Amino acid sequence: MPLAQPIFEPNPAAPSCHAATIVEAVPGVFLAAWFAGTHEGHPDVGIWLARCEGGAWRAPAKVADEPGVSHYNPVLFRDPKSVLWLFYKIGLSVPTWTGMYRTSADGGHTWTTPAMLPAGLIGPAKNKPIALRNGDILCGTSHETWGSWACWVEASADGGRNWTKRGPIVAPGAGPYQAARDTVVSAVWDEAAGTLVLPRHFAGVIQPTLWEHAPGRVKMLMRSTERVGCVCASASDDGGRTWSPVERVPVPNPNSGLDAARLADGRIFLACNPVREGRTPLSVLVSEDNGATWPRRVDLETGAGEYSYPSIIQADDGRVHVVATHSRTRIFHYILDPREL
Repeated sequence: MPLAQPIFEPNPAAPSCHAATIVEAVPGVFLAAWFAGTHEGHPDVGIWLARCEGGAWRAPAKVADEPGVSHYNPVLFRDPKSVLWLFYKIGLSVPTWTGMYRTSADGGHTWTTPAMLPAGLIGPAKNKPIALRNGDILCGTSHETWGSWACWVEASADGGRNWTKRGPIVAPGAGPYQAARDTVVSAVWDEAAGTLVLPRHFAGVIQPTLWEHAPGRVKMLMRSTERVGCVCASASDDGGRTWSPVERVPVPNPNSGLDAARLADGRIFLACNPVREGRTPLSVLVSEDNGATWPRRVDLETGAGEYSYPSIIQADDGRVHVVATHSRTRIFHYILDPREL
């Protein structure tokens, strides 16, 4: 069974939290980040960061807080030069996101001043970038607009100084115009009901996760809207410059975030909610054929509530680490031995 421990508990300054991300800063030392505040989209929501050494998580601290504007979806990434990146988004709503980032050259002890990406670039939408074998960095990203969601890739060949945007990668059935029946563009927190409201009636994909399985050959999995109803996939044979038409994968998806990691042994571990409705269970699926099939190997959580938005990595010692949301009030960390799966 996986080991599980809490990283963040609700407090008066931040009763709600979501969208955790994890990175191994140096061997055996981990950082996790998430957004927290009154509720998703509230102007007091900022980015929090915690550090784990010797298996123990230290008290988290807020590391990004722009007064009067909400913060969203941090993403941690260690680049090929061991520079740490903390990407995140700020905006009055998801469609107004501006991409932000900070970097650290000392394992996350100190960070540069926040920097803004140019308009049109937001950095990784939810999941970690990957470094290709040729040194290029690929960020899976997406945009959510009225009646239309699509994925893109932001690529850098010079260590993140300059970026090229490639895509779009669109859902099966997307394209022909239909009058939108939804009253929301993207995820909106209903404060009175205490629930998240999501678009339902158009075909869209967002928040891709990527892996390279051979030099220049990359696969992508995506979250989808209810109308699509399952995980979607695309592939690139030219280092992310062009992408194949999106196909449905036989794994249900309830319009909830997912993340995948290619392990050193070639298997792909996918953390997700493999159901059509709700955000439980939180499960790990393992593909031994590069994403053609996805046997479900372990459930991390099965109780009532929301267990969602996983981030997954393989550490230098071979173990697999997952962080995820618990009912919008806590962040949990799981450690798995891949030899048992």
